Amino acid sequence: MAVTVTELTPTTGVEITGLSGSRLVDKAVAEECRSALERRGVVIYREADLDDDDLVAFSRLLGQVVPLPMGGHPTHQEIQRITRDPSKSPLAAYRESTFHWHIDGTTSEIPDRATLLTARQISDEGDGDTEFANTFAAYEALTDDEKRELEGVRVVHSFTASQLLVTPDPSPKERAAWDRNPAREHPLVWTRAGGRKSLLIGATAGEVVGRPADAGRAFLDGLLERATRPEFTLRHRWRQGDLVIWDNTGMLHRALPYGKASSRLMHRTSLAGEEAVA
Repeated sequence: MAVTVTELTPTTGVEITGLSGSRLVDKAVAEECRSALERRGVVIYREADLDDDDLVAFSRLLGQVVPLPMGGHPTHQEIQRITRDPSKSPLAAYRESTFHWHIDGTTSEIPDRATLLTARQISDEGDGDTEFANTFAAYEALTDDEKRELEGVRVVHSFTASQLLVTPDPSPKERAAWDRNPAREHPLVWTRAGGRKSLLIGATAGEVVGRPADAGRAFLDGLLERATRPEFTLRHRWRQGDLVIWDNTGMLHRALPYGKASSRLMHRTSLAGEEAVA
């Protein structure tokens, strides 16, 4: 089958067809993937049909794979099962928070570099699509005055902030469990060593340092609304076997809601971060 490459929006996403299975586990393919990821933020291999061994092998060609000890996979510690079925994943109860725009690993000094997600089983109801928002492009679209306004602004990211979006009135026990997860303060604008800048926002962004809670929340909500406008976003409609890879440092993402009884099952690997937030 011939390989075709299609750019999806003016700023974001490339779709590749004609590569599947062990054909992906190739250094040249991985190098092309890394290049596309740098340029386009999201790389989609349609109906790639990678088995778990090849998923881990391809991930390792792209970078250092992060162990996921609570992933729920019986044989591969590198794979996390994404599902709302508690019999398949110990994290199933927290999946509703992923319906909100977020970046993975924002409570770490060095967030994950990229995420690979492949569809083991798509929803019978046709829901559970994944959306991406390009925070590099959103930053570039700001005016010079707006960019100056964001200089020096710092934000506290926490697991608690993301859970409050799902359960705004938690019990003391729930809140205490959330708060045991460490929070992290980051600059609102992430400046890479090469000078490229993106917005570090999303569900975990709970408060702006030095601002009243309500004012900070309104500020963050307004910025998130702007960063997720249609011109910055991409919606992926899953097919069985699809493999999607995204730059976790510059792409917000969210799953569109799917029910607790949904058959949707994804297998995920994560690549270790390469650059601290600065």
